[in-house]
Amino acid sequence: MTTLTLEVPASLERDKEDTVRFLAAKLYESGKLTLGQAAQMAGMKKWDFAEILSNYGVNYIQYTFDDVIADVERIANH
Repeated sequence: MTTLTLEVPASLERDKEDTVRFLAAKLYESGKLTLGQAAQMAGMKKWDFAEILSNYGVNYIQYTFDDVIADVERIANH
């Protein structure tokens, strides 16, 4: 990952962790990040991050049908 520095209002500094999670969730929602990348950005495990998505109005399912099938096959092969 690359480090990006953002200037944000001081009020967001108090809730830094929540702000980063919000940004990660919205980037996931927009398709800019995978679930794993968003979780990494938020400093969380993938499934823990998936559980908090609804806190930010983001649906967990962002995959096409083919993506879901590929994930199931990957899981079955591990």
